[in-house]
Amino acid sequence: MKKLTAFLGAIIASILFVFTGCSNDNFTKKVYNSGDISIDRIIIDVIDRDLEILASEDDEIYIDYFDSDKEYLDIAFSNNQLTIKLLFNKNWTDFIGFKPSAEYRKIQVKIPTNTIIDFSASTTNEDIKITSLSFVENVTLNSNGGNIICDHINVGKSINLTAKNGDITGTILGTLDDFSTKCTIKKGKCNLPLNKKDGAKTFIANCNNGNIDIDFVKN
Repeated sequence: MKKLTAFLGAIIASILFVFTGCSNDNFTKKVYNSGDISIDRIIIDVIDRDLEILASEDDEIYIDYFDSDKEYLDIAFSNNQLTIKLLFNKNWTDFIGFKPSAEYRKIQVKIPTNTIIDFSASTTNEDIKITSLSFVENVTLNSNGGNIICDHINVGKSINLTAKNGDITGTILGTLDDFSTKCTIKKGKCNLPLNKKDGAKTFIANCNNGNIDIDFVKN
């Protein structure tokens, strides 16, 4: 009986070792600089990454992030569009276990203000924070499992925000009269009109299991 118990214990320990995975698998700090190429559209598509979007001090784009052999960013440029995508080189057992440390799961993107026509960012289980930026036309942000925080964001046409199990908060430049609004809320509260049709610009927010708390400000 003792031998059987020890044998079963060894099997369980082996299984736990295999399925735990490595949480910080040789991550290396990386910095991307766009240089003088012309970019007017940006798409960010990642999972389990905290996104911080800030204004660049010049006309170039900078990305600070961490890569490993198993989790790495693919940064591609085509037709004036920059695409940032998180890719994996893992066995299925690598996906079971702990996440990398928080510092390795943060991506900071600095972009020039008032030059990007369309900006889109999507992540899971982490926040998107976007600060002091103006966009020529449209902004689309999506966080499944995190918050969306907008801090003094200006758009020429539309802003579209979606959060699940997180809040949508912050400040948008302009007045409520400037925007038509379409807000969908489930298991939460919203401080904006759910369906307001007049306004030259469009504000859309969808929130499931969280609150929408957006203020429109002049500066």
